[in-house]
Amino acid sequence: MKYDMIVVGAGPAGMTAALYALRAGKSLLLIEGQAYGGQIVQSQKVENYPGAPDISGWELAEQMMNQIRALGVKLVAGNVTGIEKNADGDFLVKTDADSYEARTVILATGVGHRKLGVAGEEALIGRGVSFCATCDGMFFRRREVAVVGGGNTAVQDALVLSELCAKVYLIHRRDGFRAEERLMERLRNTENVTLLTNTVVSEMKGDGRLESLLLRNVKTDATRELFVAGVFEAVGNLPRNAAFSDLVALDPDGYIVTDRDCRTSCEGIFAAGDCCQKAVRQLTTATADGTVAALSAIEYLG
Repeated sequence: MKYDMIVVGAGPAGMTAALYALRAGKSLLLIEGQAYGGQIVQSQKVENYPGAPDISGWELAEQMMNQIRALGVKLVAGNVTGIEKNADGDFLVKTDADSYEARTVILATGVGHRKLGVAGEEALIGRGVSFCATCDGMFFRRREVAVVGGGNTAVQDALVLSELCAKVYLIHRRDGFRAEERLMERLRNTENVTLLTNTVVSEMKGDGRLESLLLRNVKTDATRELFVAGVFEAVGNLPRNAAFSDLVALDPDGYIVTDRDCRTSCEGIFAAGDCCQKAVRQLTTATADGTVAALSAIEYLG
């Protein structure tokens, strides 16, 4: 069977694209290599999505999936390993399990957060370990937290949290920060932020929730335990676009380059959500991209 549209990725952007395409009567296949919902399922509570206050990330993802299930979405499991454009302009989407044909493709593969890879981290994700200060900072109001990283995102996270939390520790493995000087100046003038340089996290501790971080000074090798309620990791993202680099243009960081209508450099392929080159990556921007990509693909199909 040749589908009108294949959507790669069942996060908020992909499920929104599927919603619009299905409502337009298009035949659609949704491919997801992991659990549907994307990174939002790691949030215990989502409070910044309009119309859905006080909902967990998993509940929101389940509602999104139920909505497209009611429209008859076909969801298959598989990691997309490559896409070929045929002579007729259609696409062959290859996964580690099968191959599928479609007239258009929407890439909504999201990103993976770069993790620290230390003991205790995986078990505490969503239980004190977060990757988004804007999303989860409110849950640590008037408590002590830490941010790990040395770039703009880490410094911006520390500044956001300084307005909510009693104390913020910014942990960086080097002497100096990569962040812009204007951000560093603001940080230096923020009284409740303490900089811990030449320091790395070697372990995360907690019984069901994060309770403390084991820190190591990279110059002296001295260790200390830092008691915090939360830690925000800002050590970079990992776009999942390598399999498409021969078809669509990527920026130097590996994100898909699109125009404002979510069109890529390859006619017939569109992209939406965090996998795209953009300044803001939030749940609302992902669903907005999914809407635009689907409507652009529908227009392309004619």
